[in-house]
Amino acid sequence: MSRPDVVEGEPPTATALLLVDLQEAFFEDPALAASRTAVVAAARTLAQGARAAGAPVLLITTEHSQDRSTWTLSMLEDDQGYLFHGDPGTAVVHELDTTGMTRIEKTRDSAWFGTDLSLRLRNLGVHRVLIAGVSTHACIAQTARDAYAHNVRAGVVADAVADERVDHMHAVLDLLVADRQAEVVTVEDALERWWS
Repeated sequence: MSRPDVVEGEPPTATALLLVDLQEAFFEDPALAASRTAVVAAARTLAQGARAAGAPVLLITTEHSQDRSTWTLSMLEDDQGYLFHGDPGTAVVHELDTTGMTRIEKTRDSAWFGTDLSLRLRNLGVHRVLIAGVSTHACIAQTARDAYAHNVRAGVVADAVADERVDHMHAVLDLLVADRQAEVVTVEDALERWWS
């Protein structure tokens, strides 16, 4: 693990927290259900740290339309949609206090695709994001890679993410670091970033 780089003179508000897909439906998977307590507790700690520093917290959630207009290729091929507006599974996990968080809805793995995330971060003066949530191999990794594509530095908070397969998760995190597209940090590193 490496500590996030601290840029001299950069305010804590230049680093935003992205909480990705902390929704009930995702934790129906047995492996993610087993990680739920730890991941949500870490997300709460991160959110408290960000709030204390005055840093932005963005809650990224997934929702689809019943009319198939937002479905992915695999959903269309399987003729099976999910995470429809109003379904109980789209609800944010009840353990997370979302007060003051900005919510952004997405329809793909990346929090950047088809959303106004880039505009929001630019308007807030954000140059770095710390990413937590599920699932590491998909939504977390794609969000980190697309942060790189937007010239925004990204850190994946390793003890605040989970995956259906732990071996897959570690391989993806190793690739992100090897490709120099993200760094892997801990909750403690993230809190130091805001409090330094």
